Amino acid sequence: MPRTPSDPVRAAETKRLRREAGLWLKSLRAGANLTQAELAERVGLRYYTFISQVESGLGRAPVEIQGAWAEAVGADPAEFARTLLRHYEPELYRLLFSPAKPQRADREATV
Repeated sequence: MPRTPSDPVRAAETKRLRREAGLWLKSLRAGANLTQAELAERVGLRYYTFISQVESGLGRAPVEIQGAWAEAVGADPAEFARTLLRHYEPELYRLLFSPAKPQRADREATV
């Protein structure tokens, strides 16, 4: 079942994060001296307008093409995906990359 932000604050934050990701992606593309059409071709997209939508924050870069997108703009694929995850799925990013708290058994062993 798709998740939809249920409150206006969360919806605004989602929108802000997508716009921020889009600006970051646009800066990478510009730094690689690629047009939207050239990038679309390199990542196997049929329409360059999809790149425009993602860069404006209206869409998300699909996981399936993130590796090709990273390579096309000269970025490290793992760091590229991690940055997009931070913007697209901030709670999952927090769970995966925040410093781990000791497990309960670990805490009890140190008491």
